[in-house]
Amino acid sequence: MQGWELEDVRDTLQNNGLVITSEARMGNDKGTQFRCSGGEVINLYDSGKVVVQGKRQSEIKGLFGIEHSAAPKIPKATPHNPRKVFVVYGHDTDARDQLEAMLRRWGLDPLILDQLTSGGQTIIEKLESVQKEANFAVVLATPDDQGHRSEHPEELAYRARQNVVLELGMMLSVLGRERVAILLKGQEAMEKPSDIQGLLYIPFKENVDEAKLLLAKEIDAKGIPIDLKRV
Repeated sequence: MQGWELEDVRDTLQNNGLVITSEARMGNDKGTQFRCSGGEVINLYDSGKVVVQGKRQSEIKGLFGIEHSAAPKIPKATPHNPRKVFVVYGHDTDARDQLEAMLRRWGLDPLILDQLTSGGQTIIEKLESVQKEANFAVVLATPDDQGHRSEHPEELAYRARQNVVLELGMMLSVLGRERVAILLKGQEAMEKPSDIQGLLYIPFKENVDEAKLLLAKEIDAKGIPIDLKRV
């Protein structure tokens, strides 16, 4: 195909599962630049020419017929579905159910591990498979456990479950910290599950709905549209 149009490029990216995070005029004002959540950069010049930069160049070039590549085209059923949100939780099932209901009201598709079929997989295999489908993750850090440093009982504090900390780390490695939000219940008495700088913590006291506006804004800002007027 020659002489690509703006709408054609946008549709090609979205139909092949790429999430467009920005669409703006190029610095030299000679065309439009698309940036996608996986680090892909696509430049559409006003002449209709497409130039691919950033990550996965050979695959993206294949979508636009720029060059023949041994790499297969990205299937439409690709990882990082724009509306799928992975939910990490511990023992607080009430908070989990509140979060699930809230995400569904926003038109999102929450992925909750114990509601998904295992297909003969172990828990860790199931987690590795499912996490690749999500485009955002919400971690429920609830005060399920207690702990302190050895020989320092005066430091006793509530903590999230170990599985929550493990899955948080896996989500950070797959999605990046900008696409992971941690809902922290009772933050005054809680030890944060990680000392990594730049993580997004949203506190709430009793009901997850207390965090809904901040969470909705964060998800919407990452290119997953939510009608904030109805939150």
